[in-house]
Amino acid sequence: MSGSAAEPSPRIVRALREAGLAALVAIGLFAPIVGLRSDVAPNGSLYLRERWDDVAILVALAFGLRFLAVLLALHRPPRTASGRWEEPLRRAGQVLGPLLLAFVVLLPFIPSFGRYELDLGILVLTYVMLGWGLNIVVGLAGLLDLGYVAFYAVGAYSYALLATTFGFSFWICLPLAGFLSAFAGVLLGFPVLRLRGDYLAIVTLAFGEIIRVILINWASFTGGPNGITGIPRPSFFGLPFSAGGGPGSFADFFGLEPSPLHRVIFLYYLILALALLTNWVSMRIRRQPLGRAWEAMREDEIACRSLGINITTTKLTAFAMGAMFAGIAGSFFATRQGFISPESFTFIESAIILAIVVLGGMGSQVGIAIAAAVMIGGFEVFRDLQEWRMLVFGIAMVVIMVLRPRGLVSSRTPTVALAERRVIAGSLVGEGHG
Repeated sequence: MSGSAAEPSPRIVRALREAGLAALVAIGLFAPIVGLRSDVAPNGSLYLRERWDDVAILVALAFGLRFLAVLLALHRPPRTASGRWEEPLRRAGQVLGPLLLAFVVLLPFIPSFGRYELDLGILVLTYVMLGWGLNIVVGLAGLLDLGYVAFYAVGAYSYALLATTFGFSFWICLPLAGFLSAFAGVLLGFPVLRLRGDYLAIVTLAFGEIIRVILINWASFTGGPNGITGIPRPSFFGLPFSAGGGPGSFADFFGLEPSPLHRVIFLYYLILALALLTNWVSMRIRRQPLGRAWEAMREDEIACRSLGINITTTKLTAFAMGAMFAGIAGSFFATRQGFISPESFTFIESAIILAIVVLGGMGSQVGIAIAAAVMIGGFEVFRDLQEWRMLVFGIAMVVIMVLRPRGLVSSRTPTVALAERRVIAGSLVGEGHG
């Protein structure tokens, strides 16, 4: 046998090299996080518990998975922009969307669903609304926003301060919180008009941190780290929800047996209505000249300028519109919790919302809803795994992005067509870089 025949294939060599690098990165990540864990001894003292077996397993998994991924990528034929799967996926989405909506509407009436499932549904719908709001900024306008949670915080604190200080009702504070958050979006938009890409992301990240630091340090106004308590709960057109019933309550007016579920069901349908309103407004605006200007700016800002589109107005409206829906969601969060603090508005919240938009498919309403249900519901499914939950969650996100790099729903339907509307493959759509 000749020496050249015994040489390994270049593909295998490359796969081994990539897998080795992945193993080194895994060692650097898992050795301090998984290998060493602080624990409490029987005498009450702290000690470091070593778990090098777990580290070895994780490193081996990283090596093997990376090796297989590189081999599959090298053997995979080059992708084409034919979009043969786009039309079937679009038709499936047209059927799946109404089915999901019917399931969500009928969820409180399913016999096996109780308080826990309703609370989880409220949480998922809140993130769906936030995802649809951020989709205006990231998915339609192509502006990478890493500080979206700042507008969420502005809406929550606006409602809490107006309700506790001036005694305004929820229905009055709701639009005011949205207006104040939209104003904050305009304030953010002005300094970043000339920024794109990574620079825009850094400035928006800084804006989110600035808002969080203000909430912590301006204790005389925001309550500081202690937050704001005693936030009023919404009523059903003036009818308060009382667990014990009583004259003038919701249960007494409709002749129902008093139950704490009445308030939860009302909050569930309230956030559902707000989320559907967000979806309806964003879809309507997308078909208007303003929405088409957002998409044109996402595809090519220079070409957009050459067409005479006012980039300043287009960016400011995108920031303001997305911030408004975040503020409305924040006001709902404040009235649902009855208590808010700066700990609820950290960067990880912005990262989760952005991950929902990217995983669902930037610009896709149905994809974002599915991604929100999977991500937020997935946290609850893997809650028993404790510290392994984030690892499983991260691996799932990596797998999704490898298989569907442009999101679960990557196809797009043009808002304007001369004759028949044809689905555009995701590979032909610009992602936008702000």
